[in-house]
Amino acid sequence: MTKKIFTLLLLVSPFLAIAQQPDKMAHYVATLNANDSVAIWLCRYDEVAWVSSDSVSASPKEQMAKLGKQWFCFRENKTWHAVYGKYENGVFNTVFHYIVDTARKIKRIYTAVDSFLAGSLSRALINADEKMKKYLDTNYVLRFNQYVRKNPDNTIAVWLFPAFQTNGTAVYGAEFYYKYDAKGNNLLDKYEYFQGKFRGFKTGQKRDIYINYTDLEEPSLGAVFFARYYKPYFTNITIEVKHMDSQLFNDNGNYTWISAIKEEREKDK
Repeated sequence: MTKKIFTLLLLVSPFLAIAQQPDKMAHYVATLNANDSVAIWLCRYDEVAWVSSDSVSASPKEQMAKLGKQWFCFRENKTWHAVYGKYENGVFNTVFHYIVDTARKIKRIYTAVDSFLAGSLSRALINADEKMKKYLDTNYVLRFNQYVRKNPDNTIAVWLFPAFQTNGTAVYGAEFYYKYDAKGNNLLDKYEYFQGKFRGFKTGQKRDIYINYTDLEEPSLGAVFFARYYKPYFTNITIEVKHMDSQLFNDNGNYTWISAIKEEREKDK
């Protein structure tokens, strides 16, 4: 449904610094809007990945044996593509290529993927995964999902978030963003965030939940994506940051962000 965003300010304390600085509020709303736009794109990417991976799993074993760890999705001329293959010796070899329409109908095609694009996206994904593993303790066994996008300036963005775990747990608390050059080799920018431990909620029973990002001034992309992605599994999801709470409110199928300033906490006596 159409996205709407506005901010409801509950000024419950006249001493809140953020309430006295409208520029900060404007920045907060702008950041939330920007992250929400990316989160919506990530959710669509994830849908395409799920639909296409089911088709891959149903393929003959001899074809699946040709696969490596590399796969990616991209949107071209309003059509989503999902590509699975193997990156080896500097070249990506396509095994499966699907297109997915707006009705989530999937079709396998045999058109070749641009070799430069496929190689660049594969290299960016491989490099980003290595960066994340160096940042995190490699003993963690949590699964991560990866998302990659070619930007308008031909740079490549990669995001990594905890996946929906096989035991039905929705996990948050870590997120990684890496921006590479057009070839997927040189790192141009990054954002690495880990709370020190993973947090999560078991799905299966709908309820209100609060995700804790109180170490941040504004909701991160990972927080916003969590709220967007898991909205079917909970009644309400509220992101708690340092001075604000933001909730993705369901208004008869139209999802609206409502943000409120927190009441000032009592000082330790």
